[in-house]
Formats: sequence, C-alpha cells, structure tokens
Amino acid sequence: MSTASTTHLVLIPSYNTGPALYPTVRSAREQWTPVWVVIDGSTDGSEVELLRMAASDPGLRVLVTKENHGKGAAVLYGVREATKSGFTHVLTMDSDGQHPAEKIPEFMAASMADTNALVLGVPVFDASAPALRVRGRKVSNWWANLETLWQGIGDSLYGFRVYPAHLLMRVMEKSYWMRHFDFDPEAAVRLCWHGARPVNIPAPVKYLRPEEGGVSHFNYLRDNLLLTGMHLRLFAGFIIRIPLLIWRKWL
Repeated sequence: MSTASTTHLVLIPSYNTGPALYPTVRSAREQWTPVWVVIDGSTDGSEVELLRMAASDPGLRVLVTKENHGKGAAVLYGVREATKSGFTHVLTMDSDGQHPAEKIPEFMAASMADTNALVLGVPVFDASAPALRVRGRKVSNWWANLETLWQGIGDSLYGFRVYPAHLLMRVMEKSYWMRHFDFDPEAAVRLCWHGARPVNIPAPVKYLRPEEGGVSHFNYLRDNLLLTGMHLRLFAGFIIRIPLLIWRKWL
C-alpha cells in the first residue's frame, strides 16, 4: 500500500525513455500517492501506455508537452501544475529505473520533518557505474560546495531529491538557465543561496546497460561544456553573495 499525501508528490520527467518508463512508474506508485509524469515531447509513443495506466489509476497523472524542452523545463512545468493543485514539495526521480523507488518514503519523511530542507540523494555506486562519470562528478560537487560556502551539498548531480516547490519555482522563473542538464546542480546551489537547508541521504544508483533497457541522453562534450558555463555563472554569483553566505553560516 502506497503512502498518500496532499502536500508531497513524486514528479518524474521523461524523454524517450522507452519501456523502462513503465516499471519505474509502477515502482514509484507502489511507494507513493500521487505520482505525476511529465512526458517532455517524447517521440517514442511512451505516453500512450502511460495514459492508459493513468485512466485506471487516480494516483497517477500524466502531463504531455508537444515539444522537448529539457529536463529542467519539464520539472518546472510539473512544479507549476503541482503548486496550482496545492502541493508544497516535489520529489524528482529519473524515468529510466536508475533511482531507488523504495527510498521515496524515507526522503518524503525527511522533507516533512523540515519543510525548508532540500533533501538530496547521495549516490551509492555499484560496479555498473562508469568510472569516468563517478570521477567527473567530484569536480562538479567541489564547485557546488565552494559556491555555497560548504553548506553541505553531498552530491550536486544526483536527481533523486525533494524540493520545496514554491522556492524552486521562484528560483527557476528568475533564470533563463536551469532547463537542461544543468538543472540539478544549479538548482541545488541556488536553493541553498535562498535559504534551503541541504539534508543528505545515501541512495543507491543503477547504471543499466542498453540491453537491460537503460537509456542515456548524456553527451560528454555538450553537457560538460554546459556544466562549465554553469559553474562560471554560479561562481560570479557566489562572489556577490559571500557576505550573506557568511552571515547565514556563522552568525
């Protein structure tokens, strides 16, 4: 029996995830009610089966956009609709089965205990994790912690996390960025700048091979350039905010 909430929902952005989407949604529904999925301009027809599932499941809602706008844009669309329906927090998780649905209740409980918290998953890798990805994220994590004056971001890239919805929406609507692969780390940094307290919880992550249904839209060159530009912007913002960050941290 899944836990039901009128304040916290699970939000799953999806773009051309294929068959891996359906077990991901089912596993989330086993743990939580409601679960919303944003089909971000997918061309694989995945929305057809998902809409059929939602027709017989009042705890599942499917939002479909005509064009692909990026992960961050899909999350923002879902968050806007969630706040209109009275929800205050959203747990985001990937649509391809990488994230542990069984951890949803624990993350939601941490958020409910501290509604100002940004509950961040800290990935626990197994042998399936590409070494280059594991090493590379350490660079982004170091920069994210510098940019927040070491407030305690355990991992800046892991997308399994719970956001205060209104704060996330306010931060994103003031920015032209945060719409693609840069969403997760920039959201973590900017929410910390706006007073959200990071709470870190370990969570396993799976890297599925293509034959297992794994889907990845990560492009090493494009997305690493995007992250580099993002950290340059954030570092400039950090310099301006140093007095405020010091005041929050030590006074």
